[in-house]
Amino acid sequence: MRVFITGGTGLIGSAVVAELLAAGHAVTALARSDSSAASAAAAGADVLRGGLTDLDVLRTGAEQADGVIHLAFSNDFSSPEALAQGIAEEGAALATLGDTLVGTHRPLVTVSGTPHAPGRASTEDDPLPTSGPVAGRGQSVSRALELASRGVRSSAVRLPRTVHNQGRGGFAGLLTDIARRTDVAGYPGDGAQRWPAVHALDAAVLFRLALEKAPAGSSWHAVADEGDAVRDIAAVIGRRLDLPVKSVPHESFGPLGPIFATDQPASSAHTRTALGWEPTHPSLLDDLENIEA
Repeated sequence: MRVFITGGTGLIGSAVVAELLAAGHAVTALARSDSSAASAAAAGADVLRGGLTDLDVLRTGAEQADGVIHLAFSNDFSSPEALAQGIAEEGAALATLGDTLVGTHRPLVTVSGTPHAPGRASTEDDPLPTSGPVAGRGQSVSRALELASRGVRSSAVRLPRTVHNQGRGGFAGLLTDIARRTDVAGYPGDGAQRWPAVHALDAAVLFRLALEKAPAGSSWHAVADEGDAVRDIAAVIGRRLDLPVKSVPHESFGPLGPIFATDQPASSAHTRTALGWEPTHPSLLDDLENIEA
């Protein structure tokens, strides 16, 4: 099928584009900059120029496609205001894509994070958060899933705290960046809180499976590692960068501090059984060995 994808040149998106093309799908990638357009074209995708705030461009991309995968997000976590703006922009973009597909029964695959389930690993049946710093993303995804009743085969792939490739990406990647800036491989609290993870190439397979066969209104967990203790993640980062490893106040991590401090393991048992998804690439702790000093 012809697939329109937003965010197709990022760490996750580039893996998804490659997976789609390898499976015989045609891809049109949204590209805001010249460099993104060049990257998408080099990967073998057609290019539609524009950004998440160009709603008319998004409508055109969705109208011309047999299915849509939405991955783009500003990823500006520098302040609560920047995070809120990014969430609002994404919400408007996802609403535009969904409204364009109403009545077509075409697939719309969007993305969210795995939810928090106190005292246990979350599952695909757990609801997304309705409060907190990223609640707006959950609300946008929930509205997209509700389009199942209006003739859209919408589904959501829930990504864990870290989607990684060659030691880069996700919250573990943010910890690495912060460690480089501060000369400390820090973790909040006692570091016992667990973060789930998945390799980008494994996540890409799940996005393709959701596009091809996920039922309308369904949610899936792209989780390979159910939960690594954050202090173990920091220990690898510290060793690779030759930096001390220690606990630091969660306020040191800015608006993401409360999230960093939360224990949030997640299961993908239902996803593996129902869609036949099976991760095959390196775990997070193994992949972090690729961090360059």
